[in-house]
Amino acid sequence: MNRRAFLTSTAAAGLAVPAIARAQERVVSLYSSRHYDADRQLHSAFTDSTGIRVRVIEANADQLLERIRSEGTNSPADVIITVDASRLARAAELGLTQPYASATIDSRVPAALRDPDGQWFAASTRARVLMYDKAKGAPAGLSRYEDLAKEQFRGQIAVRSSGNGYNVALASSFLAANGAEATEAWARGIAANLARPPAGGDRDQIRAMMAGQGTIAISNTYYLGLMSISNQAEERELAPRVGIIFPNQGDRGTHVNVSGAALAKNSPNVDNARVFLEFLTTPAAQRVFALGNMEFPAVAEAEVHPFLASYGDFKKEAPDGAKMLANAPEALRLMQRAGWR
Repeated sequence: MNRRAFLTSTAAAGLAVPAIARAQERVVSLYSSRHYDADRQLHSAFTDSTGIRVRVIEANADQLLERIRSEGTNSPADVIITVDASRLARAAELGLTQPYASATIDSRVPAALRDPDGQWFAASTRARVLMYDKAKGAPAGLSRYEDLAKEQFRGQIAVRSSGNGYNVALASSFLAANGAEATEAWARGIAANLARPPAGGDRDQIRAMMAGQGTIAISNTYYLGLMSISNQAEERELAPRVGIIFPNQGDRGTHVNVSGAALAKNSPNVDNARVFLEFLTTPAAQRVFALGNMEFPAVAEAEVHPFLASYGDFKKEAPDGAKMLANAPEALRLMQRAGWR
């Protein structure tokens, strides 16, 4: 089944929701930093199933949080949706969220993917992994993020700039695990091991590595997944040739970026918002995240896309949003001071 047909069939399938949600036409306003076709299909499926119309304001996370803050008690925001646990933690720190208070969500989403104070939860995840050309084989001596700084990998790494949010989050996690001195040394090692100056997005790193510019690409899994179902034949043909190493399986686990949601502090439509938040954890919605956008579902029993499932299961590091938020400024400073630009 192609991606469009899958999304259409999911929208038509419907969802089991409380009868109260169908009582009258209502509205829920989403402030979202996600911008995927799959999300629009998700919203349509929600409206078809509940009668609740979805209004979406899209912008980057910082812009959305500033907008909600400036709107104050008059903000129409009901639900905040963004990528990265630290941004969700920032929304909570700024007083822009309130507890979602749903036993349904808590029963479906593992505790490791929920804020301990109930301010937000993950709807999906992407793993930040190490990729290689299967034809050349996995680089020897590479099983942990720490290994990226080894001298044996001089001129071998393709990665985005240090200021990219995914890399800041990874370095923040590394800082929490290893301390400042080790983090700076690690970043210095990566800077020395670059195959080329950082440029472009994660897909560009994969393409560069497969074209012979180095042997290791640092990327989020969903980018490779999206390449596997791309409209471009070149990307579809390249994706199965890429191998994945899930780092740190013997200790803290592989770093994951969450895509999560929170209930806005001054939501004017709290009941509708909770219906929507619970909807994100239903099998049909989790299927859209997994099969429509190539993310790992947050609900344990939900289906994973066969392409990503073919790489096997892996241990995930629990995302600590508050600690990542606190560590982010120092992590970025250490990376840049080390020469990772």
